Amino acid sequence: MRWPPYKHVFFDCDSTLSTVEGIDVLAETAGKKWRVEVLTNAAMDGKLDLEDVYAKRLQAVRPTHEQIRQIRTVYKRNIVPDAQAVIAALQFLGHQVYIISGGLAEPVEEFGFFLGVPKQNIRAVNVDYDHLSGDWWYAETDFQKPIRKRYIDYEEGALTVSDGKAQIVKELLGTQNGRSLLIGDGTSDLLASHTVDLFVGFGGVVQRERVKAESPVFLHTPSLAPLLLLAAGPAAIRQVKDTPHEAVFNKAFTLTNTGAFDFNHERLKQKFQEAYQTVHTGAD
Repeated sequence: MRWPPYKHVFFDCDSTLSTVEGIDVLAETAGKKWRVEVLTNAAMDGKLDLEDVYAKRLQAVRPTHEQIRQIRTVYKRNIVPDAQAVIAALQFLGHQVYIISGGLAEPVEEFGFFLGVPKQNIRAVNVDYDHLSGDWWYAETDFQKPIRKRYIDYEEGALTVSDGKAQIVKELLGTQNGRSLLIGDGTSDLLASHTVDLFVGFGGVVQRERVKAESPVFLHTPSLAPLLLLAAGPAAIRQVKDTPHEAVFNKAFTLTNTGAFDFNHERLKQKFQEAYQTVHTGAD
C-alpha cells in the first residue's frame, strides 16, 4: 500500500525543534525560572489557556532586547537530534517546511534561518521595547554595545491564544495544493490538528498526556528522524539513495523498527505499516 506524502510540513519550535522553551530560558536569567515554568507547563498541558499566561510570563521576566536575542544561541545549542537533517531532506524532496511558534519572533526566526527554513515560512510573536530604557543613544548597529532596551509589551494575535495556530496554518497554506502535516508537543498544536491532514504529537522532549492520548500518531523518540517516514513516506528512501540525505532515512527506519510511533488511529496504523513493510521487505 502506498503512503501519500505530505507536501506541507509545519513544525512547532520550542520542545519540538529545540529541547528548550525560550520563555523558560529568559526566566532562568531573571531568577524566575520556577514561576514561569509552572505557567508554561500548565498552558502546554492544556490546564490553562495560553492567553491567560502569556502576558504574566513576560511581565514576570521583563527581559532586555539583548536577552531575547540570546535565546537564538540557546536554541542552536539545544537542537532536537536530526532536526536539521530532517528539514534538509524534506526540502530536497520538494516539501514546503514551516515553523509556527508561540515563542518570540526574533530568536525563532534566526533559529529557523539556521535550520534552513525561509523567513516567509516562519511565524512567531513580535514584541515591543521601551526605546528610552538602557543605552538607547547607541545605534542597534553598534555591535560593541549590548542592547539593553527592555520589553514593554507583546503583539497579541493568533499565536498568543491556545487555539490560534489553526488560523496561521490556514493563512500559510492559502490556496496551495498538497496534503499537510503538523508536528508539535503542546495543546496549542493539538488544537490546530483539524486544519491539517495529519497531526503528529511529539514527545521526544516532553510527553504531555493529552497530546499523547489524542494525537493520531505520537512520536516519542528524542530524534525527529522517523518523521520523514510519515511526511515523505517510506518509499522516499529510494529518491535519496546515494545522497547525503540517505543516512537520516536509514536512521528513521532503524528507530521505527524499535517502536518510534504510537498510533491512536487503527486504520492509519495499518496503512502505514503496510507501506512500511513493502519498502522494508524490498530493501532486505
